[in-house]
Amino acid sequence: MKPTLEYARACDEADELRSFRDEFAVPTNAAGQQQLYLCGHSLGLMPRAARRLVDQELDDWARFAVLGHESATRPWIPYHQNLAKGLAYLTGAQPDEVVAMNSLTVNLHLMLASFYRPQGRRVKILMEAGAFSSDRHAVASQLAWHRQNLDTALVELTPEPGAESIAEAQVEAYLERHGAEVALVLWPGVQFRTGQAFDLQRIIRAARRAGCIAGVDLAHSIGNMPLALHEHDADFAVWCSYKYLNAGPGAIGGCFVHERNIGAAPASRLHGWWGHEAATRFRMEPRFEAESGAAAWQISNPPILAAAPLIASLELFQAARAERLRAKSIALTGFLEQLLQPLQSSVQLITPRAVESRGCQLSIRILGGGSRGKRVLDRLTELDVICDWREPDVIRVAPVPLYNRFEEVFRFAAHLTQVLQEIS
Repeated sequence: MKPTLEYARACDEADELRSFRDEFAVPTNAAGQQQLYLCGHSLGLMPRAARRLVDQELDDWARFAVLGHESATRPWIPYHQNLAKGLAYLTGAQPDEVVAMNSLTVNLHLMLASFYRPQGRRVKILMEAGAFSSDRHAVASQLAWHRQNLDTALVELTPEPGAESIAEAQVEAYLERHGAEVALVLWPGVQFRTGQAFDLQRIIRAARRAGCIAGVDLAHSIGNMPLALHEHDADFAVWCSYKYLNAGPGAIGGCFVHERNIGAAPASRLHGWWGHEAATRFRMEPRFEAESGAAAWQISNPPILAAAPLIASLELFQAARAERLRAKSIALTGFLEQLLQPLQSSVQLITPRAVESRGCQLSIRILGGGSRGKRVLDRLTELDVICDWREPDVIRVAPVPLYNRFEEVFRFAAHLTQVLQEIS
């Protein structure tokens, strides 16, 4: 096939997921024309049903006030249960292994408080160099909390010389040599800057084989990549919901705790009243009785207005089906990669070429330095192309299969070609 506009339109016409775009609000410019939005890796588009769901909660608040905890259309006390099925579907978990709560970094702290237990020689935390800054801040502060030396207890793997990505074999090799010193492995499903998708099963197996706790950050994975947390035997995972899950800015996050850890009931779990069993929670007794499943890690009652949009989004994911979304994602990024090939003198794709090692994000290095790259991004923005920048020289682009079209991918490549010619 030739990467032409006609080909792109034919792909869109044949796309069995094309109707899902109508379920989202696409941003427009001052003239009311839709912008070319390729930034779902940073903030997903608003499901149109989200407005109805939030309005319904506002109406119930106005109508019932405090009685809405039991009498709202979706009663507020068990509200997290509205999200469990959809989150379990996307993470490959049992429904009682997932819970929507807090934000990603708060959940990461809660998980580290439970699962990072340094003992003897086994004190290190293994993660990637260049991890999302919030993850590193959380890990560093947990090490300090446990009075561990950051320089020796934090191990950050880097790519091999000349490589952009860390190979799973590097993680396996490190753990084979030094696993007896590692207490916990924290790894992303998808690297936020490069867009590399990791084989989580290999990494989790390597961690478990070395006797380490295996934790996963799914911020750029959930809603993007196929996941099987229960089957792959991860100890815990955390995520946000405002990227590919389209739940809105500052939306409620979530976490996964494997059922074998739920039964073990870590003594170091931090307790709050919403993690108390629902049947006796309102007796306000001093003794803590844990709720069943991952819900025992809840600290406070859920923010209803920040959770309602996620209900709308999860319904769309289940209707679209993960396998169809993944197939379209592979087709979209493959089409974009082909369109970028004539630009090799001006750009470099730093996302892996193998489709199994990437999701729907492609990260494009603009050759010629960071200053040129930022001018390219600014010019693209002027042309109503919405993507984003990562230092020192990378533009991130995500054709999201739920709402992006092949024609948009073609138009992006055409705009980028034009701008690169303009800006030397």
